[in-house]
Amino acid sequence: MRAALDEARAALATGDVPIGAVVLDAAGAVLGRGRNVREADADPTGHAEVVALRAAAAERGEWRLDGCTLVVTLEPCTMCAGAAVLARVDRVVFAAYDEKAGAVGSLWDVVRDRRLNHRPEVVAGVLAEESTALLDAFFAEHRLGPR
Repeated sequence: MRAALDEARAALATGDVPIGAVVLDAAGAVLGRGRNVREADADPTGHAEVVALRAAAAERGEWRLDGCTLVVTLEPCTMCAGAAVLARVDRVVFAAYDEKAGAVGSLWDVVRDRRLNHRPEVVAGVLAEESTALLDAFFAEHRLGPR
């Protein structure tokens, strides 16, 4: 999670919401890193999870990421939860819950939907306070403007 938090902090430089993600292989080595790039790339799909999953798939040379873990600083949205399912990751680990758009237990629960052919394990709340503090500071700054 610390590597994902580093990615989240790096997103601040481009004005993006500070969300970061990493994909780890079964041995714990980082296969892919991602941070939000929606603002930087003008890309609505530029979520940290999608960026990290794409990087991991490129590193592995295939789209199936079985045996891998997606680690992200905020509960994935429906797009990102769906991408994790479709990539066949074994596990999704996230820090803070997202009550407004979370799709791994908060608003929806895409990854545990029994109708889907793959259901990753979920681990929630890892370093949640640190992730929440980073997000709160970002949004407070954007609401109040630069000081």
